[in-house]
Amino acid sequence: MPKNNALPFALEIILTEEGTTTLYRSDIEEHYHSIYGAVQESMHVFIVAGLKQICAKRLKILEIGFGTGLNVLLTMLNADNKTIEYHAIEKYPLNEDIIEKINYPKYLLGIDNEKWYKKIHENKWNHNYHVEPWFFLKKIHADILDYHFETKYDLVYFDAFAPNKQPELWDIEIFKKIYDSMNENAILTTYCSKGAVRRAMIQAGFNVEKVPGPNKKREMLVSKKVQIA
Repeated sequence: MPKNNALPFALEIILTEEGTTTLYRSDIEEHYHSIYGAVQESMHVFIVAGLKQICAKRLKILEIGFGTGLNVLLTMLNADNKTIEYHAIEKYPLNEDIIEKINYPKYLLGIDNEKWYKKIHENKWNHNYHVEPWFFLKKIHADILDYHFETKYDLVYFDAFAPNKQPELWDIEIFKKIYDSMNENAILTTYCSKGAVRRAMIQAGFNVEKVPGPNKKREMLVSKKVQIA
């Protein structure tokens, strides 16, 4: 776990409309999740539009932006007897004192939630770890701009900060890099729906679809790597 003074920016705990916590980075004026509801957003964008669209019982998931670990927890809670290998890339892991103030386990309720959330964050960075026999987790402390993928993924949660905050993470080079790391028919899902992002995904090779967005957001993007005959 990073030391409490490791982050190069300040974070503020924010309570969303649904009652869950999220974080606010004042240096880029951006929240980690929707202010209308962290769990609602993640369930809609990554679980319903991503995980639940895959029938395979064994799959590999890549998350761009581990953040608070919410997407990992929700994936475990909605695994539906799947065996999952989950890799998450994060440039700035959160401090322990911040993690302790996040209320997802209490909001979601359940013994497994609290146990799993604790294990998710206790797991050392850059180490392979079985949270449960059916759920393999590797948290990767790295910058995706420099990282080289060593496996192929069936599902990608693209959860970087907004394009106007981190434009370097939303261009064609990044999407091509991810595309090349995905299996055929793999899915990439993100909360973003901007035209420039959609065009970059298409140029990278994705089949891109606009679908209804979470909370009060009108649209989001779901992309698939489809084999061309």
